Amino acid sequence: MRRKLVIGNWKMNGNRAGNTALLSGIVAGLNDAVGKPCADCAVCVPAPYLAQCQAELEGTPVAWGAQDLSVHAAGAYTGEVSAQMLVDFGSTYVLCGHSERRAYHAESSELVAQKTVAALAAGLTPVVCVGETLAQREAGQTEAVICGQLQAVLDVLTVEQVAKLVLAYEPVWAIGTGKTATPEIAQAAHAFLRARLAQKDAAVAQGMQILYGGSMKPENAKELMAQPDIDGGLIGGAALKATDFLGIIQAV
Repeated sequence: MRRKLVIGNWKMNGNRAGNTALLSGIVAGLNDAVGKPCADCAVCVPAPYLAQCQAELEGTPVAWGAQDLSVHAAGAYTGEVSAQMLVDFGSTYVLCGHSERRAYHAESSELVAQKTVAALAAGLTPVVCVGETLAQREAGQTEAVICGQLQAVLDVLTVEQVAKLVLAYEPVWAIGTGKTATPEIAQAAHAFLRARLAQKDAAVAQGMQILYGGSMKPENAKELMAQPDIDGGLIGGAALKATDFLGIIQAV
């Protein structure tokens, strides 16, 4: 059975004092929980705060990671952050192809695939994000869009590499809008993605953690994560409050 995974994406939020309060609140809540948490958890933070996460989370149940990385290992790429730099600060995860990177920075699926390769080469776990806009959903293009985004990554990876991924389905129309895909809509997309993965390798598809990333909150987390193909959440706004983030973890 696949273990649940809850990852908080802080986006471009945070400050040193606030981060300490948030992280200490999450750790304290996990430590106070009766028995071991039923889900693994992590936070993906702005790169300047990776050192703070390493200092405050090492030895706790909370892993940490970054929100993006360069395809380059080193060189004259001002402003870029390499995979090895993320590893130097103890990162486990890195987001690849978040919808905001695709929309605001014109990241193509081919670039996302290259970033995934770079992450894997450094020993990081890429969280590959796919999802459709409202216009694409209303045009009946959901499956074509997310299949194309996923296929670009699958085309450049071996089966062994695919097995090291985490996949996140984030319907763009349900991010930061207050809208949430119904459990049935989310499940249908997750099942479609798992079926597409099975064309690469059935065993890998069955073992793959596929997270839902569209306005998951404590109020809807339990119903969403009860779906057979939803293995956790990629959490945005609710990850910025310890009580909300813990509530989602506890919903498992």
